[in-house]
Amino acid sequence: MTADLRLDEQALEEWVVAQRWFGSKAREVVHLGVLDVVPLRLEPRLLASVMVESRFAPGTHEVYQVPVAYRPVEEGWSAGAIAEADGMTIYDALSDPEEGQALLELMRANARLESEDAVSEFHWVEGTRDPGPSAVVRPMGAEQSNSSLVFDEALALKLYRRVEAGINPELELLRFLTERGFESVPALAGWYEYTGRLMEATLGVMQEFLPGARDGWELALDELSSDPEEFLGRVRALGEVTGRLHSALGSDASNPSFAPEEPSAESLGLLTATVDEEIERIFLELPEDEAVEPIAGRGEEVREQLRLLTHVGSAGKVIRTHGDYHLGQTMLAERGWVVIDFEGEPARPLPERRRKRSPLRDVAGMMRSFAYAASASEILRGVQPPEDWEQRAREEFLEAYLDGADPSLLPASRHGVEQLLSVFELEKAVYELRYELNNRPDWVRIPVAGILRLLEVPAR
Repeated sequence: MTADLRLDEQALEEWVVAQRWFGSKAREVVHLGVLDVVPLRLEPRLLASVMVESRFAPGTHEVYQVPVAYRPVEEGWSAGAIAEADGMTIYDALSDPEEGQALLELMRANARLESEDAVSEFHWVEGTRDPGPSAVVRPMGAEQSNSSLVFDEALALKLYRRVEAGINPELELLRFLTERGFESVPALAGWYEYTGRLMEATLGVMQEFLPGARDGWELALDELSSDPEEFLGRVRALGEVTGRLHSALGSDASNPSFAPEEPSAESLGLLTATVDEEIERIFLELPEDEAVEPIAGRGEEVREQLRLLTHVGSAGKVIRTHGDYHLGQTMLAERGWVVIDFEGEPARPLPERRRKRSPLRDVAGMMRSFAYAASASEILRGVQPPEDWEQRAREEFLEAYLDGADPSLLPASRHGVEQLLSVFELEKAVYELRYELNNRPDWVRIPVAGILRLLEVPAR
């Protein structure tokens, strides 16, 4: 399968760096060009998957996926326009519902498409409800790092814009959980992948769409304004779902990618050393500001608390986890809580996002999310939550989590659980402190309060 694709690299660079999903706007682009092209369809209009490489100094690079389509200039097509060449408008195919339908049809057909140097393979999960050739296609809306299309309000295709070598953890985890009938995630419906000269990579996943489901973060803020007690009732159900999620992810000892493992002797020490260095660095750079005054000059005290907390004895097992868990990664659907977005922390390299970790790291992420919800209710909505709301949310979630989780994955004692959980919360609070100082100074008090809380945790 061949195609005559001519794409002006200067126009391509200008277009790519202006997109929301281009993640390195603060870095100088030394060169941006086409790395590979896989034609997906020749007629009636050319549709191709273009791999674009952006190079930065010194010697670093990123690869992005841009599906492109062509229309005659006289049609006046402007949505997602990248450039014009030879009387044709070249545009981002995801701006055109017809091209979205073409991607769906390739997936339904389990298509395999080859060019001189690359292959794209599409896969469809047997038993998925087929929306058919007349599906209504719409973009999901504003997204930061990916692009998604919704088909007949039943399926959603997430196309990964930044492409990294290896299987994306979202595909890996959704496939594992879907095969085991775990209902608290959107079921996997299909995916497509790329094999080229330089890498093999996941390009996109099709999954169940949940119409009417409510975003967990927005739901928390809404109910903190209207009925804080109601959301506390929902928190218990979320903890139970989270426990069952980790139990499912740690349930197959025969699968090397998912089998629970004893943590290495170095793993907690490495984490401690990394957090310790970050604490030292950030406390040396704290500004003279009223918001950070409660922790100013207490860096050594925080570091000492970290050292005490890491004496946990048994640390339980490490398993595949969500990796970026907070209220915004959950939805409340008709069937209850559903966990979404299994890509992991987008700033981390893909091999690190696939690494097995303690399930308590996910739990710590949700605990920090409760702290953010309580403060955001006041900052964003002008509503002061009940004074004990965050503490009660933490308690409800943790109790239900421990009821739902396989105890063999966790430290043997409740004290050990709470101590290790505090280590991961401190890791996140220190990261939050740096982020808020650099991006949202009005929110700095949230991680400051989290660090103060952890200074009071009894450790032995």
